[in-house]
Amino acid sequence: MDIPDQLRCLFSATLEERDGSYIVEVPKREIQRGNIGQGGTYRVAVLPSPSTTEAVDTDTRSQFEPEPQEPPVTEGEQRTVEIEDIGDQGDGITRVERGFVVIVSDTEQGERVTIEITDVRENVAFADVVERISYYD
Repeated sequence: MDIPDQLRCLFSATLEERDGSYIVEVPKREIQRGNIGQGGTYRVAVLPSPSTTEAVDTDTRSQFEPEPQEPPVTEGEQRTVEIEDIGDQGDGITRVERGFVVIVSDTEQGERVTIEITDVRENVAFADVVERISYYD
């Protein structure tokens, strides 16, 4: 399955029927991460879950809490990205799969660069510029 770069969040939820409509609740943590905001308009994709005949994980986590996902980047990995924004500390910010944030020092908004991931944490990664790409390329 191809996952577009514009994906802001990914979670599992139960579809509920209320007053003739179906409701999907967005976990509060998705709003707190800053990938989506209350009152915004977003596209929602609905994918099937494993069938009831498949093995079901019965640990103590809530049915609304998805399996923890590994960051979509690894240390030493190189990618070509566009800097989307500048953070409070003046570093460039870009997002990759699932809206995962990568902070890139010494960049400007709108700049296209090849980066190398230097540090990966649970919800953010840090990278250095390997090459600056001309707007004409």
